[in-house]
Amino acid sequence: MGKKSAQSIAKDVLRLESEAIFKQIEHIDSSFDQAVTLIQNCEGRVVVLGIGKSGHIGGKIAASLASTGTPSFFVHPGEASHGDLGMITPKDITLALSNSGETPEILVILPILKRMGVYTIALTGNTHSSLAQQSDVTIDVSVDKEACPLNLAPTSSTTATLAIGDALAVTLLELRGFTTEDFARSHPGGALGRRLLLYVKDIMHKGESIPRVEQTASLQEALIEMSSKGLGMTSVINEQGQIAGIFTDGDLRRALNSQVDIYTCKISDLMIEQPITVNAQLLAAEVVSIMQNNSINGVFVVDDDQRPIGALNALDLIRAGIF
Repeated sequence: MGKKSAQSIAKDVLRLESEAIFKQIEHIDSSFDQAVTLIQNCEGRVVVLGIGKSGHIGGKIAASLASTGTPSFFVHPGEASHGDLGMITPKDITLALSNSGETPEILVILPILKRMGVYTIALTGNTHSSLAQQSDVTIDVSVDKEACPLNLAPTSSTTATLAIGDALAVTLLELRGFTTEDFARSHPGGALGRRLLLYVKDIMHKGESIPRVEQTASLQEALIEMSSKGLGMTSVINEQGQIAGIFTDGDLRRALNSQVDIYTCKISDLMIEQPITVNAQLLAAEVVSIMQNNSINGVFVVDDDQRPIGALNALDLIRAGIF
């Protein structure tokens, strides 16, 4: 038989790993509930343990827990036997990862953890292993076959363990009522932080930078205001100082196509009434959805009395790293 193609091999790997994840649905039972309850009631941190590939997966699980409201960190079991065990306190819980359930570096520290009164949750592919027998809760993460054709390299098993770790993190997130604001406090840096932390008030144009004309203004006066403010739009204000309408570059093109007299036309005849507006306390990321859903490129920010206090367009959102 000829060699399999690269694409064929890759598809087999993905199929086997997806089947391994799907099988984990059967493993969500009362043990999972017990693990969630232990973590919810934990007054300390979740300390994740693992060696080799399980260690790499453990590091990611610890990071996911920590970023979603469950204080957590990873400790290398080998280093724990040489001093790092001091990082674990009696108020903590350990989450031990071992596909075989016979990892010596983990087994050697379990009696010490028990003497400290630290609960251990095991994620293992062998529910009859030494780790499973010595743990307070055991979650089965077994798989039928590794994606490795030799059935040796940890592939399907590590993917399944990672998926269960995500299931734990997200379950705890939802049960705790973890909010977008809570998430933002854990992710202040980078594009994600900007999306979650920036409010409309932080990036909107204010004061004299807000394009505005009276309802009695001519189209020419509105165009001069639009050009001077450079936002591609202007607000139209009534006698009470409230926003009565909006006029944009797109509206100008449509007006020219309808052959209006640009020298005599009033802006009130061309403006869009009851325009979409936003609140200054709205997250900037939410404005993106509003603009996309309504096919618009800019919005005005109004106070409780519908008076314009700010303006922003798509370019402002791009500059802020929101788009």
